[in-house]
Amino acid sequence: MNRIIWIVLLVLAGRCGDAETIEWQPREYQGPQCEACPSVLIAIPAGPEDDPLAAVVQRSQEEEIIQWLDYDDKNDAASIEEAIDAFGAGYRKLLRDFPDERIGWEAEIESLVRYESSTLLTLAMDGYIFTGGAHGYSSMHLLNFDKVRGRELEAESLLADREGFRRVAEEAFRTTYGISPASDINSTGFMFPENRFELPENMGFSPEGVLLHYNPYEVASYADGPLEVIIPFAVAAPFLVSDYLPEANKS
Repeated sequence: MNRIIWIVLLVLAGRCGDAETIEWQPREYQGPQCEACPSVLIAIPAGPEDDPLAAVVQRSQEEEIIQWLDYDDKNDAASIEEAIDAFGAGYRKLLRDFPDERIGWEAEIESLVRYESSTLLTLAMDGYIFTGGAHGYSSMHLLNFDKVRGRELEAESLLADREGFRRVAEEAFRTTYGISPASDINSTGFMFPENRFELPENMGFSPEGVLLHYNPYEVASYADGPLEVIIPFAVAAPFLVSDYLPEANKS
């Protein structure tokens, strides 16, 4: 993405929600440029060095990036730089073992502030990894942070009533993807286990409401791409932890 556009998006996204936001700045990491090097470009938001929450956010993003670049589940990298080096070493080993293999590896990861209020921060991390084969793999991870306590949250920690929220989310999913209330959830080709709607691994807040994001293969084929549903705060509020709600939706 064009660097200037990326900076503008980062600033605008950081203004969502309530007024108290951190001054995030873009930080980029690139792999070395050489014939035997994979293409690696990483862009993430970074907060002030003396901000405790910014340190937690940085470490969480590092852990996600290290996992993304761990192409063979053997990566013991402790930093983004080490993960980039390990990814490059894996590609060069492939070239040594299979000299005729000339399809370049690629890794592109971008993280943006999707939502920020005085109590909650949600980051959306988009990643694309290609290490050969018919196609690469794209996915998005939503990271949520409790700004008051300075810690990362599991997605379901946003929910006060999981089952109630699941029912509302199913209604929204059916409406979004044209599935009749009387039909099985998998009647149009989705692949929910045991034909029962379930919440995705990735949930977080957005300016429009609660974002549900299903990555490829989670409940549909790769060809179907990612699936998203947004539930307005006015609808979701009764089922969410009140501390994290926007002020306008607190009772």
